[in-house]
Amino acid sequence: MTMQKSYVSGVSETPLLGMTIGEKFDETAGRFPDTDALVVHHQDRRYTYRELQAVVNECARALMALGVQKGDRVGIWSPNNAEWCITQFATAQIGAILVNINPSYRVHEVQYALKHSGTSVLILQGQFKTSDYVSMMTELVPALNDARQERIRSETLPDLKQVICLDASHRAPGMWHWDDVIALAPQTPDADYRARQAQLQFDDPINIQYTSGTTGAPKGATLSHHNILNNGLFVARRMNFTENDRLVIPVPLYHCFGMVMGNLGCITHGATMIYPSEGFEPAAALRAVQRERATALYGVPTMFIAELEHPEFDSFDLSTLRTGIMAGSNCPAEIMRKVIEQMHMTDVTICYGMTETSPVSLQTEPDAPLDKRVTTVGTIHPHLEIKIVDPATGDLVPRGEKGELCTRGYSVMLGYWNNEEATRKSIDVTRWMHTGDLATMDEDGYVAITGRIKDLIIRGGENIYPREIEEFLYTHDAISDAQVIGIPDGKFGEEVMAWIKLAEGKQATEDEIREFCKGKIAHYKVPKYIKLVDEFPMTVTGKIQKFRMREISIDELNLGG
Repeated sequence: MTMQKSYVSGVSETPLLGMTIGEKFDETAGRFPDTDALVVHHQDRRYTYRELQAVVNECARALMALGVQKGDRVGIWSPNNAEWCITQFATAQIGAILVNINPSYRVHEVQYALKHSGTSVLILQGQFKTSDYVSMMTELVPALNDARQERIRSETLPDLKQVICLDASHRAPGMWHWDDVIALAPQTPDADYRARQAQLQFDDPINIQYTSGTTGAPKGATLSHHNILNNGLFVARRMNFTENDRLVIPVPLYHCFGMVMGNLGCITHGATMIYPSEGFEPAAALRAVQRERATALYGVPTMFIAELEHPEFDSFDLSTLRTGIMAGSNCPAEIMRKVIEQMHMTDVTICYGMTETSPVSLQTEPDAPLDKRVTTVGTIHPHLEIKIVDPATGDLVPRGEKGELCTRGYSVMLGYWNNEEATRKSIDVTRWMHTGDLATMDEDGYVAITGRIKDLIIRGGENIYPREIEEFLYTHDAISDAQVIGIPDGKFGEEVMAWIKLAEGKQATEDEIREFCKGKIAHYKVPKYIKLVDEFPMTVTGKIQKFRMREISIDELNLGG
């Protein structure tokens, strides 16, 4: 009998959408003109689909009047707000490529992203938390301190022509204000606008997203209308979305989680996008669910933990919730139970993907058993293929065995912007995207992520998968979260280290935690080093940066020599 191999393809009676984002948006606005499209609590704004379509068209024509051509890069550097959403759809309507800039970037990082992408127009927030975007831009482009000119001239950023600030009270003289740009819309005749839309093809690049940096320097994943529109469609379809759904989106729009799984998931079904705050605030998210009678909520596990642990959690009415997505990192079983029971999200789904695959490849069904929702990332999405291969040989591994997860299909990016070498390393000649993630596939086609190939710890010849130790540490009642890494060791090559966050009001010493491990997991898996922390280094989307944990630990333990 032949052993079943780790390969599966996703089928669906629903065909792929062969249209641009703008065409689908206009179609949805025509079908549901009076349905709430966008609600932004912190700005006190509310748009029906008809109203959102009008402001999107106005913004698109304004950008054309400013000189934006098809294929030009328009950057947006801002936390969540209505203008972010409007810009996303306006750029899609005119074929400009939206460049998502991480709101936590500092001068060096934003300079790299803008220069590398060749961004010609940048839209930015004035300031947010500790980020003063205006000051950082004037540091990069001193000419912005002068009166506005026909176009910016900068040796640092030679492609940059215009900067648009969303904050009228905090902008440099050389920047446009958003309202001033929108006022240019009448300069673009409707016939010119329609002619531009007619030029667009659904395989055109429409978005550059810089990878979140969990493994080092960012690369610009280039995505098409076809990539992200269809991914948004099938993510929301798996949650059984309709025009009656109302989704609270506390995750960042600059990331696929917000702009694809959130915004595009909604507009493909006529559902409502709800932004509770600029950045994540647990009370604001809970308040938005109650006020808007939301049916769905997104977040990474740390967000759901913060919401559940909020001191006023019990005062919020969350009874309208049905579904949502938890993604970004593995969810402890106890947290999943609480989300289902206390937040009423009986149909909550788990997703797996990466920016380079638009992003979702795998997702649990709403009725998946609890154990599948906490031990796996679900089953294959429609119109996609996945396989698990031996990283050394590229051969398929039997089901149940660990290997590298690869995915192929409509969702795989066009490539990394201006980086053919990195593209070739990630996408092989048969168009398989190599994720770098270790995974197993069970007999039912459910996939479990067991770690990153680069996260694998090899101690004295023993392969140690951090996820196994993390799952065990979660069973300690004083541990709220645990992240395991490997650090250099002269004798064994690598040793195990655990960064541990204790639950509120609980106490445990490093020795007590080690004692808890002894006899319950293999001796070589017991962490030699334990660091008790209040937080982990994270990207703005809530992904743990293990490479930063390693750097910090090596420095603190003086292991760099």
